Amino acid sequence: MSVSMTAPILIVDDYNTMIRIMRNLLRQLGFTNIDEASDGRTALTKMSQKNYALVISDSTMAPMTGMELLQRVRADDRTKQTPFVMVANDPSEGSEAERRAANGYILKPFNAQSLKTKLVPVFGAF
Repeated sequence: MSVSMTAPILIVDDYNTMIRIMRNLLRQLGFTNIDEASDGRTALTKMSQKNYALVISDSTMAPMTGMELLQRVRADDRTKQTPFVMVANDPSEGSEAERRAANGYILKPFNAQSLKTKLVPVFGAF
């Protein structure tokens, strides 16, 4: 299975610089349909209006953490199957159970190749 490079992806991060970096890395990989949200509440609103092929979320946002966002996504029948990759600053962030709830987990800093390595198990080859 492979993913369409036009599949919609949602980046969720409370730092605009990180959103810009993630958007650029995804574009380097060939993805073209990229939306963004600066917090979990905005992400949930966007997810209620559009079906995303992938959500990439920072783990340490406020007022809703990435883990809280993931729990809300998994609790909703409409979004519970949406692939979700968590981005963390530190390997100690989140419990093992929380990490398993996400489809992927990537530590900052990372480049396009390491992002692709984390996305292949989620999407398949691209």
